[in-house]
Amino acid sequence: MPERRSASLNVAASGAPRLSDVAYERILESLFERRVPVGAFISQNELCAIVDVPVAPLRDALRVLETEGILTIHPRSGIQFIRPGLELTRSTYQFRSIVERAAVRVFAEEGDENVTNALEVRHSRLLRRVERDGIGPEQIQEMDALEMELHGQIIQALRNPLIESAYRRMHNYLRLLRLERKVTPPIMTRTLKEHLDILEACGTRNPDAAEKALYAHFQAAMQRNLGLV
Repeated sequence: MPERRSASLNVAASGAPRLSDVAYERILESLFERRVPVGAFISQNELCAIVDVPVAPLRDALRVLETEGILTIHPRSGIQFIRPGLELTRSTYQFRSIVERAAVRVFAEEGDENVTNALEVRHSRLLRRVERDGIGPEQIQEMDALEMELHGQIIQALRNPLIESAYRRMHNYLRLLRLERKVTPPIMTRTLKEHLDILEACGTRNPDAAEKALYAHFQAAMQRNLGLV
């Protein structure tokens, strides 16, 4: 767990983030690091102690997260965090498919060749490591980084800040879905190969093949998250 710096709460310091923004990030961090269990019902005071922020900015952050569908505030009772299920999984991948299928066509046609090549090399290296050594914390961390970078580059190809902002919020749902998914060498291997199919199509400037590969990846990923494969 990253060390917290008390300076992050010093709003008088130049350029310091707002306390509500700090609270927002720490609540999500506590959820993704499993310090707050998925689906937990927790009191406001308990959450204050976990994320180490005052009550007022915590309340502001909770209202934002409730609007984003991460939790439900029950007045005078507590906070109920969402438990991912079929509907959230379906909605998340529907959103991703609609946005990224358009974006990957642009990425295939206009994306930086150096970025595509670098991502392909990193995916290939990780694939060889997984096939040779299996998976551990380092491989999982690298896989997460590659996932974010590949799909982030695809979204950035649209050069639309509104879409990028919405996609960042959607990514929180995706991380929630993955909290209850067990990662195994076969699953990581399939995911890496699906990514490589996308990158190969983008590298050859073939938007039709890139869109087809991305759609196949999302269909397979949704089934994995639902525990169907």
